[in-house]
Amino acid sequence: MFGRRESVPFAFIATADRFRSNVTPPPRERASAGELAGRWLLGLCIVAGLVGSLILGMPALSIDQSATGTEQSQASDGR
Repeated sequence: MFGRRESVPFAFIATADRFRSNVTPPPRERASAGELAGRWLLGLCIVAGLVGSLILGMPALSIDQSATGTEQSQASDGR
C-alpha cells in the first residue's frame, strides 16, 4: 500500500532564483509620537492592573495562622 515510490523532480528548487520578483515592498511607516505614547500608556496600564490585582489578592490567598485553631465558632460552643 505504501510501497509505491515516485520520482520527484527537484529541478524547480535549483532554478528558484530565476523566478524571484524584483519588486520591493514599500517601506513601513514610522509610528508617530502619539502612537508610541499610546502604546506605552496601554502597556503601563496593563502592568499596573496586574500588579494591583496581585497586591489586592495576596491577603485573600494567605493562610491566617492565628485564626485556624484558637477560635471556635458560636455553633460549636453549645449555647
